[in-house]
Amino acid sequence: MLNDIREYVLSSLQFGAFSYDFKNESDAYKGSKVVIIGAPFDGTATYQSGTKMGPNAILNASVNVEPYDEELGEIYTLGIFTAGTLKIEEIHTDPKKVIDTLYCVSKGIVRDDKFLITLGGEHSVSQGAIKAYKEKYKKLSVLQLDAHLDLMEQFGGTKYSHASVSRRVVDDLKCKVTSFGVRVVSKEELEFVKKKKNSISVFYAKDIYDNDDWHNQAIETLEDYVYITLDVDGLDVSIMPATGTPVPGGLGWYQTIDFLRKVYKARKVVGLDVVELKPNPGNEAPNFLAANLVYKNIGFYKRYTLLDQHHIL
Repeated sequence: MLNDIREYVLSSLQFGAFSYDFKNESDAYKGSKVVIIGAPFDGTATYQSGTKMGPNAILNASVNVEPYDEELGEIYTLGIFTAGTLKIEEIHTDPKKVIDTLYCVSKGIVRDDKFLITLGGEHSVSQGAIKAYKEKYKKLSVLQLDAHLDLMEQFGGTKYSHASVSRRVVDDLKCKVTSFGVRVVSKEELEFVKKKKNSISVFYAKDIYDNDDWHNQAIETLEDYVYITLDVDGLDVSIMPATGTPVPGGLGWYQTIDFLRKVYKARKVVGLDVVELKPNPGNEAPNFLAANLVYKNIGFYKRYTLLDQHHIL
């Protein structure tokens, strides 16, 4: 499988500075439960570009993530293998080809029963990984942290825009989508939400920022298997200014983590991406936050998903 991956990716830093005794790269892949891929693409960005620098910024920051977590212990011992970043130099002007390339890489990793984490890059890339998971898990929901609904039929001349990713997931991949942290909508998107009320659930930031009353209701909208996509613009700009569209009024660290913990406890989370980090030179804090967000999710996966053997495909 690793040879197939190498066809599509370039070498990169490994996530974290963790001590393993793997003999070689092939051994590391086989012995790791988690596989990380970077998708350095921002070809449909419509405000501030630069999210193509996100994967390397997260990997660079991850070297300083403390291996021991006070809640979850030594998370890294489940094995975390970073396969590299997608080769997109020759296709960076074509979002569909980038998405298809990520799908080609993802499907083998998913087939190998790995927990795939994709680092963006803009949000459009998520659908490549989601497609691979949908082929394996028919009852798959997508849980999305985002300031936006991302339900435009097309934007900027393409239906594969970052603003259309959830529309493609609902219409093309036939997945239910539950979004939280939303605070920017369009008339077109609201009409689509009404039309697809059985497939789309929305929890607006203004209604959830100061309480957790919505947690159980949101979890009830999810199928047995869940793919989580975390657009960092869903977080508040006070902790995450490094994103293409920094909308005020987002969620805090503990608000987000406390909800995600409950999701991992209640459902089988099978895959994850963290997207839309646009590094701001001179401010490493957002990059470090993103790296810690990845590591915390790996910890939840290790504790709540790997230990749960009662779900049936």
